[in-house]
Amino acid sequence: MKSIRELYRIGTGPSSSHTMGPRKAAEIFLSENRGAKGFEVTLYGSLAATGQGHMTDVAILDVLEKLDVPVNIIWKPEEFLPYHPNGMKFVALNSAGFPEAEWTVFSVGGGALEYEGMRHSDNAEIYQMDTMTEIKEYCERTGRSYWEYVEQCEGTEIYSFLAEVWEAMKNAVERGIQKEGRLPGPLNLRRKALNYYVKAGGYRDNLKSRGLVFAYALAVSEENASGGVIVTAPTCGSSGVLPGVLYHLWKSRNFTDEQIYHALATAALIGNVVKHNASISGADVGCQGEVGVACAMAAGAASQLFGGSPAQIEYAAEMGLEHHLGMTCDPVCGLVQIPCIERNAYAAARALDANIYASFTDGTHRVSFDKLVKVMKETGHDLPSLYKETSTGGLAKDYQQM
Repeated sequence: MKSIRELYRIGTGPSSSHTMGPRKAAEIFLSENRGAKGFEVTLYGSLAATGQGHMTDVAILDVLEKLDVPVNIIWKPEEFLPYHPNGMKFVALNSAGFPEAEWTVFSVGGGALEYEGMRHSDNAEIYQMDTMTEIKEYCERTGRSYWEYVEQCEGTEIYSFLAEVWEAMKNAVERGIQKEGRLPGPLNLRRKALNYYVKAGGYRDNLKSRGLVFAYALAVSEENASGGVIVTAPTCGSSGVLPGVLYHLWKSRNFTDEQIYHALATAALIGNVVKHNASISGADVGCQGEVGVACAMAAGAASQLFGGSPAQIEYAAEMGLEHHLGMTCDPVCGLVQIPCIERNAYAAARALDANIYASFTDGTHRVSFDKLVKVMKETGHDLPSLYKETSTGGLAKDYQQM
């Protein structure tokens, strides 16, 4: 597996696969074709189907138009390239309008890109073990925690990176719970985080705790939906779950930043296993790969903070993902708003429940996290494309813009 630096990416929303990935691809292509007299970009499949709602064209144009040459974007939502539903073809044109260079690339989730000759990117594989079963058994045998395995593979310098990640997550929460008004786009959806935060203060104990978790997760998700700076965890569309849980526990339980870094490392390891062995792309496996994986990461992080054993942490993560199996990715109007924002808040609460449930056990259970990841991949590939970020089925079907 690759570094967790590939999983946590600090950037602007609303979508890691539809906004961050295409922007990065455009930057790479521009850097190699600065003499071009024009560009043509073809978007395929899911990337084309919901690209306008996700501001894919805006991200690409923002980069390529810096050269002050014509840029033509072609949308082909009915055409899916074999490797991944989020395909793009960049073409550089000469002064006569003829192609002089072209590049086909895929945005595979979490802001990551893959293309021919690269497949799993050129970054080195730094984790020798890539299943939770292997890693759990290693931790139990050596007395290490999951975050210690991350440190062993990444080096102690990973903590300066995790400090940046944590700072970005905190900032997203704190910006989000102060803002009011509507979110951009035709849905005219109102921000809710501030209202939830205020109302939570009027309750006591459990209801207050749950209300604050909702508020913090909503805050980040609403920041993402409005194009604010967030951290992919593991994607933009699911970026509210992990910060919602960690910020709440940090504020309410007085955990130190160092403890939060350890929880972030544990969460990233869980997300990395899924990314390596299956997918975190909604266009590939549905929302189970985004919100479901985020819930697993947050559940494992919470269990880490509360002293869970390697087995209990693995069980909490397994439950977080298991109970999102089969979840479709059907964004209304192609926006990362309905049902995405609400799902983030709900998944944050479910992550805390998974931690509590696992804490009552010794961590022994029948279905392993690795088995679940395999099933999630199979389930996702069995889903028809209309339920995988194309806005042609499910909740998005026949929706009339207000």
